[in-house]
Amino acid sequence: MRFSSCLKNCNTLPHAKFIKELEKNFIPHSAFQKTLLGVGSAVVALFDPYRADMISCMGEVTGGKALNYMRQKMLETNEGAEILRDMPRINSQIVCFKTLSQMPQNTLGRVYADFMVENKITADSRLPVHFIDDPDMAYVIQRYREVHDLVHATLFMKTNMLGEVTIKWIEGIQTKLPMCIGGGIWGAARLKPKHRQLYLKQYLPWAIKTGNDAKFMQGIYFEKRWNQDISDFHREMNITRLTGT
Repeated sequence: MRFSSCLKNCNTLPHAKFIKELEKNFIPHSAFQKTLLGVGSAVVALFDPYRADMISCMGEVTGGKALNYMRQKMLETNEGAEILRDMPRINSQIVCFKTLSQMPQNTLGRVYADFMVENKITADSRLPVHFIDDPDMAYVIQRYREVHDLVHATLFMKTNMLGEVTIKWIEGIQTKLPMCIGGGIWGAARLKPKHRQLYLKQYLPWAIKTGNDAKFMQGIYFEKRWNQDISDFHREMNITRLTGT
């Protein structure tokens, strides 16, 4: 793809800014190299699920059909279509976490801010897209990365292996991304016996139900819902909180 032609055809500032960022970070590769990247990143991620760079790479090089599916799901709702039009980003330069941390405790914004502090996470830790040259598809996976912590926070799911595997099942069901489906399957094999029992009896059934019943979480404009009561958010999104979390 010639990024200059994309810039010439785009007519909004958010798109222009994202295309320039994409051009700066893009790593050219052949079809054969893409295959190697897919296999290699999957193997490394299997043995080290905390290698964010390998997981990100796998998501980009294996997620073509899933990204198209995700984009279509977003376009089915006004809120999702608005996200694709505005191309909002979630990082510390745009989201004021100090303001969110001062909001009432039951608001979505406060739940998110507290989650980030408790788990020592920064919104600037999400990697840029390197292997997708289509701006629309690249934005979809960038958005997926940047709302991942919001999915954790709003579902009250910890960032330990049990929580990550549970979220991966929900994301896999909703997005069809191979890396999420693989993460749900192979991550479960790494659970300790105590967590494996909880996973099979409570977390997995809840994840499957939530993934199928909840509204498409990638199509939620979280940034416009900071003031929303978390219980109201759950009702609107058809989410039942897992008992004990």
